Amino acid sequence: MAKEAEVRPPEETLSLWKREQAQLKALVVDGDTEAWQRDAAFSGLRRVGGVDVSFVKGDSVRACASLVVLSYPELEVVYEDCCMVSLTAPYVSGFLAFREVPFLVDAVRRLREKEPCLVPQVLFVDGNGVLHHRGFGVACHLGVLTDLPCVGVAKKLLQVDGLENDAQHKEKIRLLQAGGDSFPLALKSHDHSSKPLYVSVGHKISLEAAVRLTRGCCRFRIPEPVRQADIRSRDYIRRTLGAPGPPAPAQERSQKAQGPKVCPKGGSEEPEGEDRPPKAHS
Repeated sequence: MAKEAEVRPPEETLSLWKREQAQLKALVVDGDTEAWQRDAAFSGLRRVGGVDVSFVKGDSVRACASLVVLSYPELEVVYEDCCMVSLTAPYVSGFLAFREVPFLVDAVRRLREKEPCLVPQVLFVDGNGVLHHRGFGVACHLGVLTDLPCVGVAKKLLQVDGLENDAQHKEKIRLLQAGGDSFPLALKSHDHSSKPLYVSVGHKISLEAAVRLTRGCCRFRIPEPVRQADIRSRDYIRRTLGAPGPPAPAQERSQKAQGPKVCPKGGSEEPEGEDRPPKAHS
């Protein structure tokens, strides 16, 4: 069955969203604000967070918003908050924040109320920051509203003015040989990763520090805070909706059709556009 098309909001709503983006953009800080950011070893950094919103396949309303906090540099999960939510705004390219950020802000608020000592010192967001057509992607939006340093991490290059995924760009990617190698915007996050990540400033951190920290948080291609938020949100959907957990290899084929399915990253249900380009399997 074809995916049901999202209903585009009226133009007056889009105009309101653009005005809000412009107003909040003026509050973005694109430089280092914390002492640990200026330290080569990130001394003083103890907690890094990651957020994610996972969707139920075939359902444009139900989703799971997750926030995890990991210790640094150990990258062990010390806090987890997963919550089923009902999305009220449709996905519109360039306005992903209006669909997802309210639920992520709520998760940060709950953390501050329940475990203030575990509030992350920086948040990783699966999406773009200032790398956005209006210079204000989802990582900027979340950073400004929570007043937390934020880093946007995307898996594909966003096509904006002056940036093209052309032959020259692909040649630069080919020259990324080892984990930590980078050129402006692109980072080879892991020795065995064949594709780079695209890191952009969200709020209250410099691009240089954001790139170094992203590399420091990668056990695999995807930074561990975002990876854990994704894994746990999808598992929460399975448990909450009664879907089976990951099947044993021998059972995999017979169980594929049972229970609600979680939309895989990179599947047809994954929003595509300015804030979050099409996702590929890691």
